[in-house]
Amino acid sequence: MFYDIIKSLHLVAVISWMVGLLYLPRLFVYHNEAKRNSEMDSTFLKMEYRLYNYIMNPALLVSFLFGLYLLYENKYLLYENYFLIKFLIVLLLVLYHLYLNSLYKDFKKGYRNKKTKFYRIINEIPTILMIIAIFLIIVKPEIHI
Repeated sequence: MFYDIIKSLHLVAVISWMVGLLYLPRLFVYHNEAKRNSEMDSTFLKMEYRLYNYIMNPALLVSFLFGLYLLYENKYLLYENYFLIKFLIVLLLVLYHLYLNSLYKDFKKGYRNKKTKFYRIINEIPTILMIIAIFLIIVKPEIHI
């Protein structure tokens, strides 16, 4: 039962993290269109800061902690190619998470170097990676490398 509780908490944390990965670039889309140093600019900065620091970072940390426990209990997964690919996808999502922070810092400095279309496009990255990861974990395809 303890294992199932940890697995459930891991899923809740992953879902929370994914929500942030999907929502923050959407905020960037609208923020990019807001006038610099306006009230709207300030509001977006607060929203982005709170989302990143109060939801995304803790969710990422909890996801990893519970995920490591689950991996500890299922060490055989380290020998499954589908799992290793899924783990690589998770690492790509972590890099994406960190990249979103650098984009936030650009907004905070007042930079508007990228077009709104850029933020619309990168908003799709976590969706694609999430879909692949879910299929890998649920279907567990036999992958020979």
